[in-house]
Amino acid sequence: MTVYFIGAGPGAADLITVRGARTLAACQVCLYAGSLVPRELLAECPPGARLVDTAQLTLDEITAELVRAHEQGLDVARLHSGDPSVFSAVAEQMRRLDAARVPYEVVPGVPAFAAAAASLKRELTVPTVGQTVILTRVAQQATAMPEGEDLATLGRSGALIVLHLAARYVDRVVGELLPHYGADCPAAVVANASRPDELIIRGTLDEIAGKVTGAGIVRTAVIMVGRTLGAEQFRDSHLYSPERERHVC
Repeated sequence: MTVYFIGAGPGAADLITVRGARTLAACQVCLYAGSLVPRELLAECPPGARLVDTAQLTLDEITAELVRAHEQGLDVARLHSGDPSVFSAVAEQMRRLDAARVPYEVVPGVPAFAAAAASLKRELTVPTVGQTVILTRVAQQATAMPEGEDLATLGRSGALIVLHLAARYVDRVVGELLPHYGADCPAAVVANASRPDELIIRGTLDEIAGKVTGAGIVRTAVIMVGRTLGAEQFRDSHLYSPERERHVC
């Protein structure tokens, strides 16, 4: 049968997509990370479904569960927080399923940075201010970053930068970005975006680290730095310009 990698969204149970919820409701087995995926979503599983919390499982153990369900003729929902395309660790699972010749599909979800932007009530791409968003992280107690993807290099673009898995290292983030963005650059940190315990910290780049440390934020947060976060004076988008050529289909 088929393994479905489903983006569970950033935290709020009702931010799973309609397709994700329907797929989840049709799978007889569900693997989920108990520390990240809201338990309310498990109510979408069909009665009698086998639920497996992967929080304490190794990659090989997770793969074995997926393969076993496939061999039993059962569809599997593999719930991942956020969207599977970003920092989800699905690539290594897909590689193992390919080797085992187990079919799989991907159901996208709402990524954490999108939920954070919604909470901030900000468009991340603003005309004449910034049209590029960089999604990245820092290498600390994790896999090393590829050459050329360090913050000092990425920061030279001046584009809006969104850091995942970096709240614990906010002092380092600020130190590496200050030379490129300036002390007065708008910054924000959103912890537990879309959840009841969501916390939003706003400030300038030179003060955000102190605010984050003072709030005790160390995980489940995104850091955003860039001029679009504070943009107020900018041109309207060309999309709605009266001079724009109109095509009637």
